[in-house]
Amino acid sequence: MGHDFAPMKNDLIIRAAKGEKVERPPIWVMRQAGRYLPEYHEAKGGRDFFECCRDPEVSSTLTLQPIERFAGLIDAAIIFSDILVIPQALGMVVEMIDKKGPHFPTPLVSPDDGQYASVMAKDTLEAVEELEYVYRAITMTRKKLQGRVPLIGFCGAPWTLLCYMTEGGGTKLFVQSKTWLYKYPEATKALLQKIAEVCVEYLARQVQAGAQLVQVFDSWAGEMSPTSFRDFALPSLAYISENLPKRLAELGLEQVPMILFPKGAWYALDTVCSREASGGYDVIGLDWQHAPAEAVKTRGDRKIVLQGNADPGVLYGTKEAITATVKEMVEGFGWAERQSGWIVNLGHGITPFVKPDSLKFFLEEIHRQTKL
Repeated sequence: MGHDFAPMKNDLIIRAAKGEKVERPPIWVMRQAGRYLPEYHEAKGGRDFFECCRDPEVSSTLTLQPIERFAGLIDAAIIFSDILVIPQALGMVVEMIDKKGPHFPTPLVSPDDGQYASVMAKDTLEAVEELEYVYRAITMTRKKLQGRVPLIGFCGAPWTLLCYMTEGGGTKLFVQSKTWLYKYPEATKALLQKIAEVCVEYLARQVQAGAQLVQVFDSWAGEMSPTSFRDFALPSLAYISENLPKRLAELGLEQVPMILFPKGAWYALDTVCSREASGGYDVIGLDWQHAPAEAVKTRGDRKIVLQGNADPGVLYGTKEAITATVKEMVEGFGWAERQSGWIVNLGHGITPFVKPDSLKFFLEEIHRQTKL
């Protein structure tokens, strides 16, 4: 299905993600649409979180809020949604509990659990069709953007989704997910593969709806050992990056840059920068536990773009602290020498307690310090 979208006025992040030299490094921020903005709460009203995700008009409004507040400072919008819509589409109940976060009343217990069999039996196309509200929100948002900036679509990585599906929510111990990993390894691999197949189709539908880049969030990658990451997480991540381009081609769609954000997986940076190992992601997102200069050394001369990676906590600090953090990134990522290979971001999402003016100063500092 074709869409009549306005021509792009700012395609900086698309060019940068392809490894091209650019006039300045593009900037966007994870969770840039969210609770730290007062206008978010006004638009959300009395709806719960997933109600906002399922209402295309509300999702679109929330997506655009940071683009309008920080006009000229942010180079991409990311659709307002959640990684847990995939478990919902696979038939699991997920609630968002105020001040606690996501909750699965009945998480996956073991491969003998009837719910595991139900998830595995769910038809992939049927599952992604249940996420029509996401595609409608993307198309609506892309039209409202009028070419101001590109729109990013996303999904959760298979390992991260498996963690939520087995733990029943957020956790610090990962008892259930590690039980699956080490007690039921073959069933775990089968579940990861099932989720990966859904991710491919889901991302393809997002591109079909108007997404111009896609990001895979592996928020719990740092909870794995290097061996577990290699044996379990990496194959499912590579499946997504190898098969999404094929699916886009089948649908007659243009290829889009693919971003992988393996939070906490510092040990895997060399691996995920290898197209042979990771399947061909164009951009690797870094959390704040990477020193920019060291990450650049690890990447070497490989044509991989790095994204990140200021500590989100710096936004609680002084202007001087923000300026110093930006300076470390600008120098560490070698912006002045390369004018390529870097997309600016935080090392994780903005927290609800950040003042919008602190983010604005961060964005302004990036513009000021990277001006050629």
